[in-house]
Amino acid sequence: MMNTSRPAPSTGRTRLLAAGAATVTVGLWASAFVSIRSAGEAYSPGALALGRLLAGALALGGVCLIRREGWPPRAAWPGIAISGLLWFGFYMVVLNWGEQQVDAGTAALVVNIGPILIALLGSRLLGDPMPPRLLAGMAVSFAGAVAVGLSMSGEGGSSVLGVVLCLLAAVGYAGGVVAQKPALGRAGALQVTTFGCLVGAVACLPFAGQLVTEAAKAPASATLNMVYLGLFPTALAFTTWAYALARTTASRMGATTYAVPALVVLMSWLFLGEVPGPLTLAGGALCLAGVAVSRSRPRARTAAASELVPPDAGTATTAPERRPEPEQA
Repeated sequence: MMNTSRPAPSTGRTRLLAAGAATVTVGLWASAFVSIRSAGEAYSPGALALGRLLAGALALGGVCLIRREGWPPRAAWPGIAISGLLWFGFYMVVLNWGEQQVDAGTAALVVNIGPILIALLGSRLLGDPMPPRLLAGMAVSFAGAVAVGLSMSGEGGSSVLGVVLCLLAAVGYAGGVVAQKPALGRAGALQVTTFGCLVGAVACLPFAGQLVTEAAKAPASATLNMVYLGLFPTALAFTTWAYALARTTASRMGATTYAVPALVVLMSWLFLGEVPGPLTLAGGALCLAGVAVSRSRPRARTAAASELVPPDAGTATTAPERRPEPEQA
């Protein structure tokens, strides 16, 4: 699978918009952990995933109708289908299930293998460059994620099944991101997100009976949290993610998600009254520092071409070095 996305001009405005979209995504995905904790008390993993996806698909479908987006081109469907099955469907169900088997710290540790897998798969399948700053930033962020995970461990039990489920979630997440990247070269971010969400919802339909039964008994707060998960961390955040992913590499976007653990710590402190300890704060700071390093731009003029890789670079990006075009300097 090679990267055949359409070009995105490497301009300051484009980089700013992509960075803003990535920031929205990271913030909303961090808030999802707080909502999942509430909704997960009343809904089983499959029912929660289906309810979230249905809410997201309805919202995205409405926007597509208003904007008259239409169906994605046939060439985009393989990436949409694979990302929908692996990321929207499989990832959400397995992660919900895994977090019921292990403590939050263990889940955070295992799932944060995902960005590393994205970098490896992106380099192998998409020809993404692996600059030293990206690798160094990911190493720092992963160390921070380990610190956060260790500080959160100790409450709740852990099981081999739970660890395996969280590892499978990380694999599904990475595979979904890498499959989504080529689709964004043939269809818009809104189309890819909408139909990926629909694919995930269809895959989760076997849990419809559980959803109906549990929704009748669930408190209103849990159901509202499920709807929030569908509207914001799914419909909005996955769309802004796709917008940003279309304008940078999968590896860099994966590294950006290392900011999520730091924001989860902050939100848990603000909204749940969970005061973080010194190790947790230090780990969160490392996560943010690593993201800053991975997203930083070297002063050399040659960095201009690698910060936002033209998605149609395809086989050209597989070369270890590329000369920047004079007009892009």
